[in-house]
This record gives sequence, C-alpha cells and structure tokens, in this order.
Amino acid sequence: MAEASSRQLLAQGLSTMGIALDRQAEERLLAYCGELLKWSEKINLVAKMPLAQVWETHFFDSLTLLPLLTASPLADIGTGAGFPGLVVKIARPELEVILVEPRQKRVSFLRQMVRTLRLEGVQVLCGRLEPTNPVIAGTPVSAPLVTSRAFTAIPAFLLHAEAISPAGGRVLCMKGPRAEEEIAAWRREQPKSPYRLAEICEATLPFSGMIRKLVVFEKEL
Repeated sequence: MAEASSRQLLAQGLSTMGIALDRQAEERLLAYCGELLKWSEKINLVAKMPLAQVWETHFFDSLTLLPLLTASPLADIGTGAGFPGLVVKIARPELEVILVEPRQKRVSFLRQMVRTLRLEGVQVLCGRLEPTNPVIAGTPVSAPLVTSRAFTAIPAFLLHAEAISPAGGRVLCMKGPRAEEEIAAWRREQPKSPYRLAEICEATLPFSGMIRKLVVFEKEL
C-alpha cells in the first residue's frame, strides 16, 4: 500500500511541477523513499510526517534546484539524508555530486543508498566544511556549484562556501520566507564579499502550494 501511494504521489507531484523524469529515475526515487522510511524507524534521518509531506518536504523541494544545475560537480553541504544532493543526482545522473555530512550514521545511510541505487559519480564525505579550508575529511574540494538546504543562514553559508567555490562559481541557497531578511544581513555584514547576488528564483511546491526561494550568488572572477 505504501509503495502504491508513493508511486501515485510521485507521479502527481512531478506532473504538477512540470518535471519529466525517465523510468529509471522514478524507480530510484521510489526505492530511495522506501529505504529512507525504513532507516528512519531505527535512526533519526527525517521527522515523522505523512507520506505526502515526506515527498514534498524532501524530494520535491530538492527537485526545485533542477533548472539551476548548470555545472558539475555540485557540493551539497550538510546533506543529512541526501537532500537535495542525492535527489538531484538521481534526476540528473550525469551530474557529479559531493555529499558532505558530519554525522556517521547518516553517512552510512548515504553510502548504502549510493550502492543500492547503483549510482556513479557520487562522493560521500564524513566531515564539515570550515571557513577558509578547502579540505573536507582529508579530501580537497572545488565545486562550481555549492548548495545546502539547512546548513546555516546566507551570510555564514557564503563565508563557508568561499573556500571551495572557484571564481565564477555559484552558491545556490534554498530559502523560504526569510530569504530577503538574510540577503539584507549579508549586504550589511559583508560589504566586501567576493559574491554578487545573481538572481532569485521562485518555485511552488506541489501539494501545499508553498513558495520556495532559490537565492543564487556568483563569485566574482
């Protein structure tokens, strides 16, 4: 029953958002959701919520990034259970992805999902991104796209991202109603930031109708 419900919710959400995925990507997302729910019964991956809310809060929210994926690799900082990085990897298998997560249990889940879904071009790093340090868990990182759903507010995130973001690189901040407030704080606190605000895109989630703001910064050449 849960699998049938997930299949229906996935089809409905993709249709509402106007996203076309091939059959393999859809089957991988269904398998990912199923494993997420199983693992969450034993370890704290995601909060308990209705199935439709799981799909919207985690999977469809992650897919709002698809129009902005213009380079590779994408570094997802504080990815948790793989959102948004693992979801967009499934949707765009040609994209190389670096998943950064400090909690070992979540890293174990991510590595298991990469194996189970037979994904290539995914690095899972157990560590933290620190300001001015381009090395994470002993691995030098440079990524033209850097993102995070819930790592920290925009000013602090840009300070962290600077070390792994090359000139011309973009930082994709996934935000809600406080986006403008965080942008204002960044302008006030970091007048000499190497980043410029490139664009703000809006996306509507399929079930609740909530608006997601994708704030894009570009590092000066």
